[in-house]
Amino acid sequence: MKIKQFFYGGDNLGYLLHSGSRALAIDGGAVDDIMAYVRENGLRLSTVTNTHGHGDHTSGTRQLAKAAGAVYLDHRRLTEGQAIGLDGETVTVRLTPGHTMDSVIFATDTFLITGDTLFNGTVGNCFSGDLKAFYRSILLLLGYPGSIRIYAGHDYVAASLAFARHLTPDNRAIDAYAARYDKSHVVSTLDDERAVNPYLRFNDPEIIRLLESRGLPTDTEYQRWEGVMSLE
Repeated sequence: MKIKQFFYGGDNLGYLLHSGSRALAIDGGAVDDIMAYVRENGLRLSTVTNTHGHGDHTSGTRQLAKAAGAVYLDHRRLTEGQAIGLDGETVTVRLTPGHTMDSVIFATDTFLITGDTLFNGTVGNCFSGDLKAFYRSILLLLGYPGSIRIYAGHDYVAASLAFARHLTPDNRAIDAYAARYDKSHVVSTLDDERAVNPYLRFNDPEIIRLLESRGLPTDTEYQRWEGVMSLE
């Protein structure tokens, strides 16, 4: 399975996944660039979908589907574990409510398209208001192998690392993460995120000490998650 990342709208990131001659577009706001890539590589864009319903992710979706003659899959109708086939390879849908209640991610053996659920260095805002659903979605993501690559919905790396440094100034992993950051191709591994992303480190002793120093409860894992999500 191959992946091509596209930048659009300032800091949005969209994706084209392809295997053999077939391709799947996710959050395809970069319509012209995606269509050019499809033509240049002799691909057939067969399916177009989204990670969630926010306008900056759905802009261009129907235009792209029309231009390519592709099937539009409404992300709100996707089901947990649903398989999208691409010439013998499979992309698996996982439901990840929290950022929004309609958030989904797309999983392959080697990478995840995480939309605004998990960014490189941070997580999305909980616009749904359902912190418990978001918590369960984060636990689902944490269950993947550490080597799996994270492709997110925005490039927020600079601001995210600055906030991580603010919270955990002694964490040397942040400098190593920053050194690997490539603005032309934004990606990290889940292990990278476990090392620097405060919102995935709610069981880490360093974060627990930080929560306790701010008078936040830490007795249960969910309390620690709530505490991390309240940090400023």
